[in-house]
Amino acid sequence: MADHQVLAGAHVVLPTGIVENGRVIVDGGRITGSAPEGAPAIDLTGHWLVPGFVDMHNHGGGGASFTSGTVDDVLTGVRTHRRHGTTTVVASFVTGEMDFLTQRAGLLSELAEQGEIAGLHFEGPFISPCRKGAHDETLLRDPDPAEVRKLIDAGRGQAKMVTLATELPGGIDSVRLLAEHGVIAAIGHTDATYEQTAAAIDAGATVATHLYNAMPALGHRTPGPIAALLEDERITVELINDGTHLHPAALELAFHHAGPERVAFITDAMDAAGFGDGRYMLGPLEVEVKDSVARLVEGGSIAGSTLTLDRAFQRAATIDGLPVEAVVQAISANPARLLGVYDRVGSLEPGKDADIVVLDAGFNLKGVMRKGEWIVDPTAGTAV
Repeated sequence: MADHQVLAGAHVVLPTGIVENGRVIVDGGRITGSAPEGAPAIDLTGHWLVPGFVDMHNHGGGGASFTSGTVDDVLTGVRTHRRHGTTTVVASFVTGEMDFLTQRAGLLSELAEQGEIAGLHFEGPFISPCRKGAHDETLLRDPDPAEVRKLIDAGRGQAKMVTLATELPGGIDSVRLLAEHGVIAAIGHTDATYEQTAAAIDAGATVATHLYNAMPALGHRTPGPIAALLEDERITVELINDGTHLHPAALELAFHHAGPERVAFITDAMDAAGFGDGRYMLGPLEVEVKDSVARLVEGGSIAGSTLTLDRAFQRAATIDGLPVEAVVQAISANPARLLGVYDRVGSLEPGKDADIVVLDAGFNLKGVMRKGEWIVDPTAGTAV
């Protein structure tokens, strides 16, 4: 790799707006503001340059699970998503026995320390049996703050988020505990009322886990958690924009009420993402993926997604008609801020890691750079 690379001629999406015929200069692994004469330039006229995607809720991909796979399996999943533009990913776990989850946290915290993943997310076991989705009901438990603390400690500083049904006994105290330790308390897989949700937000919850899914529907007399989560400026709402989890009108409603600064696109991906249809295991539960839609074999509940964030970006910018700047906020900047890594990733500003995605005029992925290294070469359109 040359010390300096100049990516020239593209529509460059910056926090301040879109720069036409823009240039992004890479020196080693960082974005810089200048390059010496004669530095090699890649002509990207007609393309888009956007920051690498940041996925704060992802269970695996490439046939590999973050919950149960080996370290090599986890890296396979991470690299699969990198090839689709996700240069920063949090490893999410589904519900399991407490001893198993603490063991996984210790193992994967090493990958976080090495910079391969951006931290850990525990989606369960502290969730409602009424809204369990693709979680094993026999393993669910109330959010005892002592057990929540046990998971945090097992993560060795790498626990980034815990999803809870905050209406359960111990829920509010657990939210306060997470907030005190700088861990995101996310409201999800919940049967909470509007009032219970508002109380959890006041206690320190800041994220809605895959809004609309695994929670009561919006009602005109009993608005439930959705209304409370959309209306409160302290909450960022996760959205799975795969065409299965959300109707376009629901996505539009979320953007209208929360605004692009309070939306985070996620995949909630499972093993089949970037891999294909077939039978898989999600924790202890068997999943069948057919036509790229994942459902539990027993019961038929949606079981995560097979989404990659390049597809979420393209769908948002074309089918949903969102402004490109808003999509970049939701898919890069907002999750980076929530994870506390916006000083390094989430925008194409000088001094930040050279995490860059190249898209063509139709928002098809053409190139991916991570820390100055091409993962997908835009001049060849293939993985390096």
